[in-house]
Amino acid sequence: MKKLVFSLILGIAPVLAGATGTADFSQCRQFFAHNAPPRVVATPELKLRPLCYDAFAVMHSGRSKTPVYVAERLSRAQLLDARDEKRTNQFFADARLPRAERAELDDYRGSGWDRGHLAPAGDQPTAQAMAQSFSLANMTPQAPKNNREAWSSIESATRKYAMRARGDVYVISGPVFADHPQTIGPGRVWVPSYYFKLVFDPTTNRAWAHWIANTNEARPSKPISYRELVKRTGIEFLPGILPADNADATAPEMRVESSARGAHEPKREAEREDLGQALRSMLQPIAQDVEKIVHTLLRWWSAMNRHTA
Repeated sequence: MKKLVFSLILGIAPVLAGATGTADFSQCRQFFAHNAPPRVVATPELKLRPLCYDAFAVMHSGRSKTPVYVAERLSRAQLLDARDEKRTNQFFADARLPRAERAELDDYRGSGWDRGHLAPAGDQPTAQAMAQSFSLANMTPQAPKNNREAWSSIESATRKYAMRARGDVYVISGPVFADHPQTIGPGRVWVPSYYFKLVFDPTTNRAWAHWIANTNEARPSKPISYRELVKRTGIEFLPGILPADNADATAPEMRVESSARGAHEPKREAEREDLGQALRSMLQPIAQDVEKIVHTLLRWWSAMNRHTA
């Protein structure tokens, strides 16, 4: 694994050589912890363009014609809203990008690769946000089984954690490419070798990252630390922040399953949690009324005893 990752870093190093800086993202800095976008080593060849959407932000590369990363800020309220949204499946090329720098629908057609979301459709709280998530600027060519099972279970586990967190959770997802990446379509869209999903909880100052190969055989594994993710990608995702390096202590709810059953389990557990909370909310006023009745009876009984004495 170390040798493979080393060759992967060598593969992206020439592409990312240059001056380090952060993108503007002036209209959507709320999707980044401390309003600070990741620091990416940029050159003109990368053709980087920041894109803002209603519920996520994309740093897009016109060279790979894919995102470099996609950032979200998840909350329990947002994810509850997202459960009512109908998936649109209306993929489109983002007209804000020059045609020479963007993926087109024809690039994916007949390629054998899925158009894999980085900001998941399941995270989108409104109809407009849902529609925006099908922009090809939010997509990479993904192995079909990986997209629908392994990566889906990672997305579900991330939502499950965000539902239980005490505050907002910041999530950054992205692709990692080999030295000479495979391409698809007339536009030669790059195919990732790996994916990562970074989760940062500012209320606990904990961060961890899922790292998975872009193959049908890949299965979710133990998360890696934030520092290891920075080492593998060369990107400082949380500038000015020193999260706890405790990937080994990742909460049990972040453990993901590779089977189809495991992919749906986080949703069922989250639904059970919501049901439990709803029942507690219903029973709490009843318990308060019972307590008042008991206190009233005790006062009445005490008064009766004093009168008879």
